[in-house]
Amino acid sequence: MGTSAEKEYAAFEEKVKRTIYVDNLSHQVTKSVLENAFNQFGNVTNIQFIPNYFISCNVYAALVEMESTKQAEEIIGEMSDSPFMISGMPRPVRAQKAKAGMFEDRPKRVQREIRCHWMDPNHQNFEVANKIKQLTKKHAVEATYMMELQIEKEEKLHQQQSDSLKANYRKYELIDNAQADGIVKRLATRYGTRLNDY
Repeated sequence: MGTSAEKEYAAFEEKVKRTIYVDNLSHQVTKSVLENAFNQFGNVTNIQFIPNYFISCNVYAALVEMESTKQAEEIIGEMSDSPFMISGMPRPVRAQKAKAGMFEDRPKRVQREIRCHWMDPNHQNFEVANKIKQLTKKHAVEATYMMELQIEKEEKLHQQQSDSLKANYRKYELIDNAQADGIVKRLATRYGTRLNDY
């Protein structure tokens, strides 16, 4: 039998397996909206919004814990085959398996110690490490820019869809009002047409 710390970490690993990492979420998506969206695939037991440290724009991420590992795997498979819209937003949500490092409340792994130290500039690998650091910064800036372009495009699409919906609603409203006021009947009489022709 293992220690209580080992049991705690084993339980945490099971939790990670049944959790989905969801990103590309709009800032308008709330916990209840996310829960309703995923409950159609299974039973959501917990939702935790997490900050996205690599993207500065209005894109959010969340950890969605399902009742079982099977449910989580089925949802990830389903969402990888087709885009999943939440709350009618044009931005398709992405999903992947959660990783232990995504959880702020993860327990400490037994007998594991991480040590960090500054690399000596005279070290033989210092230049390589410095190039990797600069390259990582460059990639982060490029990723942020691409995400901003994508969000701008998605927001324009959302606005177009919203304007189109409002315009159609106003047309139907005008037709309903015209019928209620008897205008349609008067026009039909004036031009000698029958209403059941339309």
